[in-house]
This record gives sequence, structure tokens and C-alpha cells, in this order.
Amino acid sequence: MEPGANLARLAAEHALRLTDRQLEQFETYYRLLVEWNEKMNLTAITEKDQVYVKHFYDSLTLSFHYPADRVKTMADIGSGAGFPGIPLKIAYPHIRLTIVDSLKKRITFLEELCNALGFDDVECVHARAEDAGRMREHRDKYDLVAARAVARLNVLAEFCLPFAAAGGVFAAMKGSGAAAELAEAKYAISELGGSVMETHRFTLPGGEEAERNIILIRKTKLTPQKYPRKAGIPLKLPLKGSAG
Repeated sequence: MEPGANLARLAAEHALRLTDRQLEQFETYYRLLVEWNEKMNLTAITEKDQVYVKHFYDSLTLSFHYPADRVKTMADIGSGAGFPGIPLKIAYPHIRLTIVDSLKKRITFLEELCNALGFDDVECVHARAEDAGRMREHRDKYDLVAARAVARLNVLAEFCLPFAAAGGVFAAMKGSGAAAELAEAKYAISELGGSVMETHRFTLPGGEEAERNIILIRKTKLTPQKYPRKAGIPLKLPLKGSAG
């Protein structure tokens, strides 16, 4: 089956109907991803069937476990080649998306991609998450904050929770080992104003046992002003116990 048709079929199994226009946008995304990947390292996965399942469909799985149709504003932290934010923006065009990434070349790619996809309400921010999370225009602002395989959860929480509005949700998209990461991150999540809602575990289609976990964390109170700490510190000294 052609990758676009397969993506539409898989999405429809979760009541997500992709239009011809949206499938054209995914095709444009794939084409530009492969073109730019020859100039810079965006992804190790370039085979079309695999990109559609392991990047595009994988990104969309967030909407199967959290109602993206209710999300007005979303921040994608450490987006890399645009995952999960751009596939979700294609599927749910009403979302106002902000992408934060620390590498200027990736931001340049994402800006060109958004232009090719016809998006005029996506902001691409070239900054470290720790720095952007202290900016007034981004702090405590977003309904949904997502990150996909960026860092361990105790670090990722410090990167992401400052962006979420009180009452908003931080979605950590993880592979295997999520339960251990969650146990390790309990103090950090609480300290940063979050409360774990639930974890959704599943495997990607295609015959491989590719485990995925989506950890949903509600921001129940504003993140203390001392977080995030200066760039580089969360990775070197992750929050844990009363010593955080």
C-alpha cells in the first residue's frame, strides 16, 4: 500500500480523517525532509514507508490519547525535524504551533517547510529550551507542550513544564523504559508544578515490536521562578530528591 494511503488508513482507525490536501502536505514534508537530510543530519530514517510510520504516524499518536481538537496553542520542545509538532499541525490546522530548537540549521529547515506547507501561524524559535522557557512570551502560555525522545524525563520536565499554562498538559513521548524514567522523575515533576495523569503504552504498526509510551502530565500550578535553571545545568544536574 502506498505510504500516504496507509497513513490515512491507520489514522482512520482512530477516527482521524485525513483529507487529500493533508496527504499532499505529508508528501511535501517527506520530500523536503529527504532533500534537506542530504545536507544536514535530520533523521536516520529516510525510507518512505518507515518515515510515514515511525515519524508521521508516531507523531499523530499523541492525538489518539489527548484531544488535539481542543488544543489552541502547542509548543514542541527540541523538535528536531519537526516531530511531533508539524504532523499534528497538518492534521489539526487550527493549532497555533511554536517550535523550539537549539540548532539554527534545523530552524531554517523548519521555516522553509512551514512556508512550503502554507502555514502562517507557526513560530520557529532558535533557542535552548532553558532560555526560551524564561521568556515572557513563552512561559506559562501553552495548552499543550510536547517533546519526543529529547532527554530523560527528569530533565525533560524542566525543559517543558515552564512552557505549559496552569491547567495545561505536558506530553512526553517515549520509547521503552518509560516506567523507570517516570519513577526517577517524580520529584522533578512535582517540584516543577506537574502531576502525572496517565501513561499510554502501545506498539507502532508494521510487525516490529517498537514500543511507545506517552506520559501525560497536568500542570497544576505555576512553575517556580527559579526554573528552568541556566542552560546546560538540567542535563548535568537533573532534579532529584530534596537536593534539587
